[in-house]
Amino acid sequence: MTTTLYGLSNCDSCKKARKWLERFGVAHVFVDYRDRPQSPETLVEWKEHVGGWDLMVNKSSTTWRNLAPHRKSPGSDAEWKLLLREYPQLIRRPLVVTDDGSITQGFSDNGFKQRFGIDK
Repeated sequence: MTTTLYGLSNCDSCKKARKWLERFGVAHVFVDYRDRPQSPETLVEWKEHVGGWDLMVNKSSTTWRNLAPHRKSPGSDAEWKLLLREYPQLIRRPLVVTDDGSITQGFSDNGFKQRFGIDK
């Protein structure tokens, strides 16, 4: 199974997730979405899998809090895509995609054990 971890290189949760994957021998590729912005189509696909734009965005982040009020209420998919292409750090991370079509967000030891079928 191919695993791709999307996030930010300097994100503590992403670092923990990458170390976890290495520790348990889960082959993976890391993509920093600041360096490699994702296509609007990919953002929509992620949104569909995680349950909507509101669940995909980290609204407790400094970036979100510093946005102008009118930017915090996008009225369409087009506005959301534009916002997330401009501020990829708003995407809740890490975002994990496997070639079986599964997409999840966030990191926890137990969550990753369940996701990757590890009993240790």
